[in-house]
Amino acid sequence: MAAKIETEPLTGEINIPAIQPDATAHYKSNPAKEDHNKFLGFPGARVENWRELAIGRMGELLDKYKSLRVFMDICVRCGSCADKCHYFIGTRDPNNMPVARQELMRKVYRKYFTPAGKLLPDSLTGASELTEEVMTQWYSYFHQCSQCRRCSVYCPYGIDTAEVSMAARDIMDTVGIGQKYCNEILGKVLKVGNNLGLEPHALKNTLEFVEEDVKEVTGVDVRYPMDEKGADVLLVAPSADFFSTPHIEGFTGYGKVFHEAGVSWTVSSYASEFANFGMFIGNYGTMQKVAQRIKDAALDLGVKRIVVGECGHAWRVGYSFWNTLIGPFDFLDPKYPAPQHIAEFTLDLIRRDGMKLDKSANDEFTVTFHDSCNVARGSRMGDMPGGQFEVPREIIKSVCNKYVEMDQNTIREFTYCCGGGGGLLTDELMDLRVKGVLPRANALKEVMDRHGVNTMAMICAICKAQFTKVLPNYGIPMETVASLHQLVSNAVVLGGKKGV
Repeated sequence: MAAKIETEPLTGEINIPAIQPDATAHYKSNPAKEDHNKFLGFPGARVENWRELAIGRMGELLDKYKSLRVFMDICVRCGSCADKCHYFIGTRDPNNMPVARQELMRKVYRKYFTPAGKLLPDSLTGASELTEEVMTQWYSYFHQCSQCRRCSVYCPYGIDTAEVSMAARDIMDTVGIGQKYCNEILGKVLKVGNNLGLEPHALKNTLEFVEEDVKEVTGVDVRYPMDEKGADVLLVAPSADFFSTPHIEGFTGYGKVFHEAGVSWTVSSYASEFANFGMFIGNYGTMQKVAQRIKDAALDLGVKRIVVGECGHAWRVGYSFWNTLIGPFDFLDPKYPAPQHIAEFTLDLIRRDGMKLDKSANDEFTVTFHDSCNVARGSRMGDMPGGQFEVPREIIKSVCNKYVEMDQNTIREFTYCCGGGGGLLTDELMDLRVKGVLPRANALKEVMDRHGVNTMAMICAICKAQFTKVLPNYGIPMETVASLHQLVSNAVVLGGKKGV
């Protein structure tokens, strides 16, 4: 057995070149089409009285979400967050400092919702009318925030820029200024059941292909069923898991784990999507509609448990919001009263010695782990302290002989976003995505050069899609990117212990 590789503490400092004002002001997400907006209940295009409606919607959000009003009031512009955003590091545009991005909304807030802003000159209060120019800045820069919340870790007041970005996007959608990528995808999941628009027959064909592939490689019949009533487990995965590498290899691993656990399981053609872009646009009503499909599918199929796949923001929604959006889950088995992450399920089986694992099957890989931001900072898993950090690492060390940590200032709660989250995984923002991945690419390249790392595992579908696309720009092969359950799949010895 090879020894585990450790790294010594590093500084994690990044030399940021001189700032470039308005360097990315021209970056614009494609606007949503009329039918995208209307299907979600928003105006088809920008309404004539958009300014009044936007200010009115801001007032509603400020009254409903007290945290938003607090965030508007308490910032002292200390600069603690300024150099913590991966987009500022990559673009050097000062408006990508979290404090400056918040200020785009805060100056409008001062004008319309504070006594000083209403009575005194703007030059004294830092207030601003909601002008065409300001709204243009909103559309540009609030779609240059992946809502990763790294800045909030360093803020002495705990201001959450993600909530500000979500509110700004909600306001823009309310007046008909939506983003195509998010709104089009939300339409697909609400019409068809998944972000890719996969019809049931296409999903069924994919599952049959995976079954045949596993049988050909292993000689063992492992089922990948769909719409089977009375199954023990409803698996809800990100639709990318049915589509491409390295996602589908992880999905293959899910089935092997369930097979060895000896539980029946199924996916639902009605709700085959775990991801929830309702969070990206900051609209809780839309978020609830997407989540409700999953609850309806679980009730219809009569399952005992809900287990979810590898998707970062989706797990944040599931862990942090499902209980209030679609709870209670009193129809599930009392032993499993809440949805469970596949990593929790897998680690429980490993700890009970319920799977036979051959770690040498992954000996070609020297592995590091990327903490996906919405898991690291927005949720947790497992019953141990810091479970969202320790659960995936314990799994990796159970199925691999060689593991390396990246710089301590770029992992766990300090992790950098992949650069493509928050609804930014769209081609027109490719330049931003490439620049946003810079801090993570630097940390990864360091352990590749110093310790021979050739694989970075993760538990987020967006991270996988982003990294495979943009890391080659830094000389890092796309094959470096791996699903956590891809490594599990490699190591499982089928027919081993069957759920001891």
